[in-house]
Amino acid sequence: MEEITLPNTTEPAQSITQDALQTGTPESDTPPTTWRVPLAQIHPFERNPRLSPNPEYDRIKDSIRQHGLDQPLVITRRPGASDYIVHSGGNTRLKVLKELFAESGDPRYAEAPCLFRPWRSESDVLLAHLRENDIRGSLSFIDKARAVTEARQLFQEERGLEEISLRMLESELAKLGYRLSNPAICLMGYAVETLLPLIPQALEAGMGKHQIRRIRALERAGGRLWQRYCEGGEATFDEVFATLCRRYDGWAWDTEVLQGAIETEIAEAAETSIQTIRVAFDAELEGRELVIPEFIPIKAPPSPQREETVDEVPRLTEGTNEEKDGVDGPGGIVGNLPPSDEEDQDPVAAERPAGDALTDVAPDAVDDLLNSAPSAPDDLSSLRDRAWKLAMRLAQRNGLGELVVTLPHKGLGFLLRDVPDRALTDQLDEQSLAQLNLLWWQLAACAEMTHAPLEAILPALPGDSLLLRALKTEDAGLLFEHIWTLDPGHTGYWLWYSLHERDWRDLIHLMAIYRRIRQLAAETGTALWG
Repeated sequence: MEEITLPNTTEPAQSITQDALQTGTPESDTPPTTWRVPLAQIHPFERNPRLSPNPEYDRIKDSIRQHGLDQPLVITRRPGASDYIVHSGGNTRLKVLKELFAESGDPRYAEAPCLFRPWRSESDVLLAHLRENDIRGSLSFIDKARAVTEARQLFQEERGLEEISLRMLESELAKLGYRLSNPAICLMGYAVETLLPLIPQALEAGMGKHQIRRIRALERAGGRLWQRYCEGGEATFDEVFATLCRRYDGWAWDTEVLQGAIETEIAEAAETSIQTIRVAFDAELEGRELVIPEFIPIKAPPSPQREETVDEVPRLTEGTNEEKDGVDGPGGIVGNLPPSDEEDQDPVAAERPAGDALTDVAPDAVDDLLNSAPSAPDDLSSLRDRAWKLAMRLAQRNGLGELVVTLPHKGLGFLLRDVPDRALTDQLDEQSLAQLNLLWWQLAACAEMTHAPLEAILPALPGDSLLLRALKTEDAGLLFEHIWTLDPGHTGYWLWYSLHERDWRDLIHLMAIYRRIRQLAAETGTALWG
């Protein structure tokens, strides 16, 4: 549909009089040129897809203040209405103009040059706004998903249908110039209907489609494992999943933390080793047959016959199976552009960082890990935040998630609130128990639990914490009674060697960040615990 305007734009834009507004002159077949419409007669589109703040707002305001509006607003008018609404984009510019007029009273902001489009339907205007914003690349995934969900409801109402199928929705969107694949529409529906009530902060902070695909894959894999190992059925797992999502909702969302939490819940409900569940979870995600690792008695030394080279260490393989119903298959949110190649990537592989396998780590990788990590931070606040995330991931995946607490403004970014729960340690075999306790000590070392000034960490520990009591009384024996302390020489074989590869990667990253925090504090003369 074309805007109603004359090709000759050299003449000054004409103002719409009150009579013209009442008689509908702009809608005539031969209007003069671009109309200047009083701002009081123009309103934003109530269904504007953008619900999150426009990050470009201040820049747009400065540009209009200095140079004026560089392009006309496109407006339309609902049947029977006297005022106009923005037709396709321009809500931000309209808001800026009204704000500038309120601040300055300058008459040049009292009107705006406008092009008119005849009214067609509510869904047409909604999709026009969605196309415009999507072309600019300025909408979050959840904003697009909400707009498509609302468009589906409008199509149903406008066509008098009780329900509109996904195939019909895909067709109707394409007719209005917004092409989406069926899997992309399904993913949007999942984001709005399932995740938005659970993790609104993470979604509003800009969570993308790859993370949402990953979450859906985790939910499905966890649900299948719950059915296999636990009692209570699908409804019970749905409640567990919802609880965990709400618990970790926030701008710093991490899907690996969620996976570790789901694995821990399944292991506890099934009274099964966390390592067994983790192996099963990876098999579910990757679509391969489950292989339970052989149990090795804890007191047996490494057998020469079982020694393996680095190249023989089992590796995580990228998943190759696509989701059966197409929700997580190819397709993406691309507006009026064709789907991109990245849509065809496996969602699990897309979420996995480079260097996931142990064989990908170079001999001198420990010194380079921090710099090779994505967007490596170099300020204490960001480093502490990353240390806390890594510690939380390690803890969650090993049944210690409840023990890690954030400490954003001092120390190393996190603390351990207590020793492992006796109920958890009682259900583990010797090998798993050794790994859990050794990992606890590694986390305690990275948090400087036994080195930091007591006055700095005691306020962060709960009053019933056994760790708090041991630190206050300086009673090492009390600590050793409640957490199994192996010979440090066993750390390599019973922790480093046996750790899952993603845990090994995170542990090395955590140690590298510990070193960087200490180095940065020394370079800047900052007292970490001050």
